[in-house]
Amino acid sequence: MTVYEELKARGLVAQVTDEDLIKDLINNGKATFYIGFDPTADSLHVGHFMALCLMKRLQMAGNKPIALLGGGTGMIGDPSGRSDMRQMMTPETIQHNCDRFKEQMSKFIDFSEGKALMVNNADWLMNLNYIEVLREVGPHFSVNRMLAAECYKQRMEKGLTFLEFNYMIMQAYDFYALYQRYGCNLQFGGDDQWGNMLAGTELIRRKLGEDASAMTITLLLNSEGKKMGKTQSGAVWLDPDKTSPFEFYQYWRNIADADVLKCIRMLTFLPLEEIDAMDSWEGSQLNRAKEILAYELTKMVHSEEEANKAQESSRALFSQGNAADMPTAELSKEDLPDDAIDILTLLLKSGLVSSKSEARRAVEQGGVSADGEKVTDIHEVFTGDAFTGNGLVVKKGKKSFRKVVLKGV
Repeated sequence: MTVYEELKARGLVAQVTDEDLIKDLINNGKATFYIGFDPTADSLHVGHFMALCLMKRLQMAGNKPIALLGGGTGMIGDPSGRSDMRQMMTPETIQHNCDRFKEQMSKFIDFSEGKALMVNNADWLMNLNYIEVLREVGPHFSVNRMLAAECYKQRMEKGLTFLEFNYMIMQAYDFYALYQRYGCNLQFGGDDQWGNMLAGTELIRRKLGEDASAMTITLLLNSEGKKMGKTQSGAVWLDPDKTSPFEFYQYWRNIADADVLKCIRMLTFLPLEEIDAMDSWEGSQLNRAKEILAYELTKMVHSEEEANKAQESSRALFSQGNAADMPTAELSKEDLPDDAIDILTLLLKSGLVSSKSEARRAVEQGGVSADGEKVTDIHEVFTGDAFTGNGLVVKKGKKSFRKVVLKGV
């Protein structure tokens, strides 16, 4: 199976400009390709993860990745998929975020000995002369075509600013600059970037008379059509200080049955034959598939050691065991008058609920357990002994849990 055939079999290919040309480039290790990352936060998140995996796959096949940090485009903000304008960031914040991206990308991409490049579009965008851009680049963009692009549609409903309208021109200019500077002949991006990417290939054709290619990768959507990588508390980050390895593992362990095999295909490096054999899995076997997915991705992002710890702690949610790596809540001896604490106070003190009335509802609805045993009595109490050793694993609903320990014990 060729590299391109494998990408298709894994469900990664969405739209392409010239399929035969792209096949030839990536199958024969002739692609110098780029993916852009705007530094809108101080960490990469799950939304970036598939792009990093794609870069890794193509580099392993002999192609040369360029990781483009958006130090310049980050000053504007991508309107794609937005119903409002992005917050403006200071140059200092953008630089800090770029520095953090560099650290995280190095886990996926080998930047040694010219095998890959990391560049910042601030190097050329920040020095552009406005009149020169209008004269040299402006004539090659049709406003009618730009307004028809998917990336602007949502913003048009609430008002697209002239600031954001320029984003497509900036991204197109990036491809043009990378083509000239580094021989970059191929751009990859999410499927919502198709209009911006076509603008880049068109600018290269019009300005240089050369052909460059673009391919979008399938967006990581769940079975309800929503972007994956979001939780109630926000994004799932690749930075362990923002999303712990355990929380990262649990996110994948708890995805819907309908999404697990798709995610294994798109995100892991397991052989396709092994994944195809899982197609007939159902019931409890799908829980095993989720464990495989969560373990493989946690190992890739955080390390094999962290993946092992996260898996062990996750299993401790369902049976008493070593929960050393779980989110932990500490109780003081003052929280246990007469060496006991009731379940409603325990839920409140552990941070699993915001009020005792919420705790009462959770218990009465059968959504609370302690060390795997369902708690049905709102008056149930736990003595100090319950919090010694590995602590007490308290769970509310399917995804909220704490290891509760007694401070000083």
